[in-house]
Amino acid sequence: MSTLDPVAVFRMEAAECLEAIEAGLLDLTHQLDNKDLVDAVFRGLHTLKGSGAMFGFEALAAFTHHCETAFDRVRKGEVAATSELVAAVLAARDHMRALVDQPDANHGDTGSKLLAQLQAAVGGKAAPVAAPAAVVAPAIVREVSAKKKNSWRIRFSLPANSMANGTNPLGLLDELRDLGECTVRANTAAIPPLGELTPTELHISWEVMLTSEQDRSAIDDVFIFVLDDMELSVEEIDGAATAAPTVEKVAAAPAAPVSMAVPPAAVPEFRAVEAVPVRREAPAAASQAKSAENVRVPAERLDELMDRVGELVIAQSRLSQLASASADIALRSVSEEIERLSGELRDTMMVLRMVPVATLFSRFRRLVHDLARETGKVIELVMEGETTEVDKTVIERLADPLVHLVRNSIDHGLEMPADRLAAGKTEAGTVILSARQAGGEVIISIKDDGRGINRERVRAKAESSGLIHPGQPLSDSELLQLIFAPGFSTAAAITNLSGRGVGMDVVKKTVEALRGAIDVVSVPGQGSEVSLRIPLTLAIIDGLLVRVGSGRYVIPLSAVEECLELSLEEDLRSRGRSFISLRDSLVPFLRLRDLFRTGTKPDVHQKVVVISTGTERVGLVVDQIIGDHQTVIKSMSKLHNNVATFSGATILGDGSVALILDVGHLVAAGQHQEAQLRVTG
Repeated sequence: MSTLDPVAVFRMEAAECLEAIEAGLLDLTHQLDNKDLVDAVFRGLHTLKGSGAMFGFEALAAFTHHCETAFDRVRKGEVAATSELVAAVLAARDHMRALVDQPDANHGDTGSKLLAQLQAAVGGKAAPVAAPAAVVAPAIVREVSAKKKNSWRIRFSLPANSMANGTNPLGLLDELRDLGECTVRANTAAIPPLGELTPTELHISWEVMLTSEQDRSAIDDVFIFVLDDMELSVEEIDGAATAAPTVEKVAAAPAAPVSMAVPPAAVPEFRAVEAVPVRREAPAAASQAKSAENVRVPAERLDELMDRVGELVIAQSRLSQLASASADIALRSVSEEIERLSGELRDTMMVLRMVPVATLFSRFRRLVHDLARETGKVIELVMEGETTEVDKTVIERLADPLVHLVRNSIDHGLEMPADRLAAGKTEAGTVILSARQAGGEVIISIKDDGRGINRERVRAKAESSGLIHPGQPLSDSELLQLIFAPGFSTAAAITNLSGRGVGMDVVKKTVEALRGAIDVVSVPGQGSEVSLRIPLTLAIIDGLLVRVGSGRYVIPLSAVEECLELSLEEDLRSRGRSFISLRDSLVPFLRLRDLFRTGTKPDVHQKVVVISTGTERVGLVVDQIIGDHQTVIKSMSKLHNNVATFSGATILGDGSVALILDVGHLVAAGQHQEAQLRVTG
């Protein structure tokens, strides 16, 4: 049994914390007076600082401490939340991520520059970055103030395994001391005899008498990242005078590590801790129950499990083939049961791999925020269909293409505020990221309300680049598809955002590698929409197994609408036009036997498999429909990368290989061949 590296676990949790901080900051950009968002960002920074200090990320803790202090001042009303402060902390957040990923690297003076920006945003002199987060000058904490001081009795104990998990109780005590004047006493009654003592386990609890100007929430913030697993009671004491003698003694002492020496007579006092009425057991238990509902599993384990399920599906297919050829009733019964169970296991596995596109869309909030500041444009990002689920591999591979599309939409599509107002539009341009499921595909669209695509400039650039001949007739769809050609750009100058002509080419190659397609719609003066049609999964699909000549092929079942019979007479009558009448509409069909050049005669009773590709319906003529087939997709070798008609291969039950048809490319190739046939007569 393998155990996770605590530092690796911290990095995963830190990444989630940084994402939450970024989301809170971006929300705060639009609601600068929202106290809840300020508190949420402060808690995130506080958690990151404390966790970093506990796991030895001192540079991270020291740097984060200053950002936390800035938001603490905002929370107390000492300074106002401004867009400059949000921008400074967003930049600091990127540096925090670097400190998490590369704690030992030389980051130069990046931290000092960011802190200078932070201090300029909140006002005041920049603080040195070298001071550790957990070390705060006692003189600052204990300044004389006119504010009312409260006295608190705090009793807490941590789980026995807390130190082994990286929690340092001394860090918690130091943070309490930073809140004000305090005295600490340790309860050692629970320590077992030496022979039974486990050195890595914690058996000490503490009582802290605290006099501070802070309220109860400041005390809760100290324990915010260990609250679920500990026992904590906080009791307010009326009148600070009772604790005054002890407080003065502590205040006069230098800031040193907290002493844990406890006189024997003081031990019985701690036996009454459980009788204190203010407790957190119920919330902690509820939180533990909630966290138990989710299990963190490394992605590579899911990939390995998916491979095993794929091999099981192939083995089940072979068993089904053997059973169908056997007269043994018991064997057929077992085969059907295994087929059912493997199908359920496959469906369950596919659900495990599906993640909502919200995990992808959320990344673009920061991108749009930064681009708005860089370009001077006012941009509103709208996200729709965030709960739509896609295979995790698809999500990972779509990140870069969507970045290019969003940047292109903002740079080329949206106008400057003055131009928009002159055109009768609102000052703020809108970019809409949407996702929806359609059959076995997910359609992700990037839409803007900008100036649209200038078709004259696209044609002129394409002709000057040699992509098309001057005056060559093109449909509107074909003309718009030219923007995805390698090196194509209509930008007048190269900028940080665009102009080199490489981004859209990357989009096209990535989408094609995912067996997807791109649709472009643009209305001059109203905006553009780029839609990516991507398969829901890249692992296992339901397919329709067909025979063409002597070869067997798989058509993705999600693209199949219906199957028809095509007699030899109808096939001969349709020569030269290749259309069938289907419920008062003409549907073109492609003869796969001719397309694949099988060299065989057609069967007497051929079949037409009607498929849909976006808005088009096309028929594929095959010799035989064998039946449905659970298809485990295997990648094609590098030697077959240029064969666009097939998207992959699968292993059949008898061990032979069947190629998986790429519906989109197949239709395009068939239409081209039909056009050539019409020209030659």
